[in-house]
Amino acid sequence: MTDLLETIEDGIAWLTLNRPDRLNAFSRAMLQALGEALQRLGGNAEVGAIVITGAGRGFCAGGDVKTMQSRAAQGFEERVEGLRRMHQLPLLLRTLPKVVIAKVNGPAVGAGLGLAMACDLHIAGRSARFGTGFGGVGYSGDFGGSWSLTRLVGTAKARELYFLGDILDAAAAAALGLVNRVVEDEALHSETVALVRRIADGPRVAYGYMKCNLFAAETEPLAAVLEMEAVHQARTAMTEDHLEASRAFVEKRRPVFRGR
Repeated sequence: MTDLLETIEDGIAWLTLNRPDRLNAFSRAMLQALGEALQRLGGNAEVGAIVITGAGRGFCAGGDVKTMQSRAAQGFEERVEGLRRMHQLPLLLRTLPKVVIAKVNGPAVGAGLGLAMACDLHIAGRSARFGTGFGGVGYSGDFGGSWSLTRLVGTAKARELYFLGDILDAAAAAALGLVNRVVEDEALHSETVALVRRIADGPRVAYGYMKCNLFAAETEPLAAVLEMEAVHQARTAMTEDHLEASRAFVEKRRPVFRGR
């Protein structure tokens, strides 16, 4: 059984973490496959959006606690290098020129929370749960969670979530800004398809530049972001999608974007 399932349907790529018996906790094979898939899909002009979700009743439980003892013999440098390789994933998700949606169908804990928060949009079923989880196993945290949470919920709340490790239900996560939408579990797939369809049918080139601008806005000074916006706006002004949108506005119809 492969640890990652991949399908492409009508311009939407679906990546499903596939270790349901372990609540989709990471394995080395899963992380490698996820990185390779994201790199490939990021350059696929036929893909308008990417969805990451989990098989079964969980989104992702983060690191597999059952395998942590087996890594006890690893030296410090080996552990650091392993984490550095894994950390290419949250950076890739932030910089990928595609909009990535987390479809959170159950617990997203530890690095699984970091994975979800590294996505651009988040839609959760009512039974989804969110937590840092690191303190419970004596870890300090990885996968960019401290960076993401600080920016999403603020310094004080991020500290509370890390130090106390409380588990949030979907409604509480949405109230904090961790989740864009919460829907009933039975409607999660259809609502996700409707949301992702809007992205996949939109101006894909412009979305890629929007994502770049927004990522820079989290770390760069205003002057740098203004310069980036000027360059990207000029580039998108020369796309076929912009010309089509301009014609559609004059003709009072919906634009048909082609992603070029």
